[in-house]
Amino acid sequence: MTRRRLCRLDDIPDGAAKGFTLDTPEGPCDIFVYRAGGSARAFVNSCPHQGSPLDWVPDQFIGPDGEHFLCATHGALFRTEDGICIAGPCPGERLQPVAIAVENGWVTVDGTGS
Repeated sequence: MTRRRLCRLDDIPDGAAKGFTLDTPEGPCDIFVYRAGGSARAFVNSCPHQGSPLDWVPDQFIGPDGEHFLCATHGALFRTEDGICIAGPCPGERLQPVAIAVENGWVTVDGTGS
């Protein structure tokens, strides 16, 4: 399977996240990529509480503490390392991870369409 480039890792500030829309066989899927130093991880942009996107303002996924993802709708906080909810209406639930890789400075995801 081919890999699709999302962006350069350097396009995402360290400790921040950036949103993307993937074309999938099931239709568009909004995700976000979080950068931690030289690595990155991605999650579906959907709060497990009611399915709303985490960001009200594009690319604003990090809470005021600078340490957790924040659901702007319900105030739920999620750990950046694994997406598990630690506070709010869905403790113990988790964001759905998305498999990505960092290859030669590019954040890539399995090819899912155009």
